[in-house]
Amino acid sequence: MFTKILVSIDDSEMTQQVFDEAVSLAKATGGSLMLLNVISPLDEPYLNPLFIEPTILYTQLQNETRQKSLSDWEKFKQARENWLRSLCESAIYSGTKTEFSLNMGEPSKMICDVARGWDADLIVIGRRGHRGLSELFLGSVSNYVMHHAPCSVLTVQGSILSSTEVSKTQKVETSN
Repeated sequence: MFTKILVSIDDSEMTQQVFDEAVSLAKATGGSLMLLNVISPLDEPYLNPLFIEPTILYTQLQNETRQKSLSDWEKFKQARENWLRSLCESAIYSGTKTEFSLNMGEPSKMICDVARGWDADLIVIGRRGHRGLSELFLGSVSNYVMHHAPCSVLTVQGSILSSTEVSKTQKVETSN
């Protein structure tokens, strides 16, 4: 029985679908949820200032830029935490015991580490449907998790574009 369900969510279009599936499953099994969002510092719009190597000489402009970067980073993290808190409250309101965690690192490994540390029975994660070369070059968090998770994994499939739709999408992207 699934009593501890880790829900890996990001800011993609699949988030609501993954969240809804996890809440439904938790309600059906009487389980509790842990909502997990992993911030990858190299993928986010604001590079974590802790990863920026300082130069030997700082001008006032560099210091101001660094302070703005630190401020933007803190606002970004706070916005993510508020978003997670909102989802958590929604799940609790529906009658599901829920908590959340905002972590920083490489998402694939972090999801497995948190599942192991929290002693999860199940991980619910979205899958965007990358295949072939796009999966090779873009990587696949869900693929890594399925192969390294310490527990069962439920993947929620996103829409897979047909080759015609992919072709149309690529034409639109290249014409911009």
